[in-house]
Amino acid sequence: MVFIVLVIFWASVFSLLLSKLKKGKGAEWAKLFRIVTIIFSFSIFTYWFIKKSTIGIVENSVALQVINKLPQPLDFYVLTLNDAETGKVVDTKHLGTIRPEYYRIEYLKMDKSDEYWVVGYLGKKNLVYFSQNSVPNKNIDQIIEVQNYIIQSSKLSDLAKKQIDAYNHENVKLGIWITLDFLLLFLNIMLLLRKRK
Repeated sequence: MVFIVLVIFWASVFSLLLSKLKKGKGAEWAKLFRIVTIIFSFSIFTYWFIKKSTIGIVENSVALQVINKLPQPLDFYVLTLNDAETGKVVDTKHLGTIRPEYYRIEYLKMDKSDEYWVVGYLGKKNLVYFSQNSVPNKNIDQIIEVQNYIIQSSKLSDLAKKQIDAYNHENVKLGIWITLDFLLLFLNIMLLLRKRK
């Protein structure tokens, strides 16, 4: 997705530069390029937002239900991995903040993995829960009840914390690029509409 967002960014910048062409055959091609860029950008972002908004039920996946039994809301992440010793993570998912006596369901694709970690944060940086869980049977859904503040392995929780920090950093970078894309897209639409009056 990062590559596509960067393509949209540079295409939008180029479209803004092309808005200076007002006459001649080049102006028609510039206008066509700007229209194609806007349509392409809207199509990609619409598809991406719909995909992110729908429930991530994956074929042959394992449903994981995380229940927060603690008196405080915790921010949960799930990491699936295929090598616990090196901490080689296959996928990182943010479950979100789960209030007391509430739960969240996530669908994990475990075709490359037999183990997942559940990580809980109290606040932004305070890691208070870490559990290492294996999946002996991929036909049975998993239920994790978080009943106490526990970190099963400080070594593995440090690896998980680094992975989650990297995951959040990538999401912040992606968010900045998407915001810039929307700003450029808005400017291109306004300039295009103004020209048509």
